[in-house]
Amino acid sequence: MAMANSQSLVKRSGVIASYIRLMDVLSRVSAYLAAAMFIAGVLVICQMVFIRYMLGMSTSWQTEFTVFSVTGAMLMGSPYVLMTGGHVAITILPDALGGIAKKAMLLIASLFGLAFCGALAFASWVYVVEAYEFNWRTGTVWNPLLWPGLLPMALGSTLLTLQYIAEILRGEA
Repeated sequence: MAMANSQSLVKRSGVIASYIRLMDVLSRVSAYLAAAMFIAGVLVICQMVFIRYMLGMSTSWQTEFTVFSVTGAMLMGSPYVLMTGGHVAITILPDALGGIAKKAMLLIASLFGLAFCGALAFASWVYVVEAYEFNWRTGTVWNPLLWPGLLPMALGSTLLTLQYIAEILRGEA
């Protein structure tokens, strides 16, 4: 999938083109949030190393924060990666077939990706809602509420699902 922009959109109805543009913007915003989450995780790990090994003190929250932050960054950044075609793909067979067979294979793969991400998004939101309603905590020494750490998973998988739809509509699938 090539880098998406409004100039590369094939003539589509206004609603479809607007949806694709909206998803492209949301995917870019999500990528910036993912970058901030990743940087926060790296900085906290650096702080943890300094406190543990330079000051000889124990740490309680840094590892858990970093796990949630970096994992959330991966999922929040995934819509942008899909939009820009940055994912790893083995295209030997589709490239060899070319034409309509290639388009059909890409569409089928995108539909499988859409189904998987849709299921992940649904299950993630169920998990977030349950964690919120039942006041679940992580059970560690730090013991923060669980739902804020799960929220990027639900948001990222939802945006990835919506970006799959945009890519299929764009005709890049």
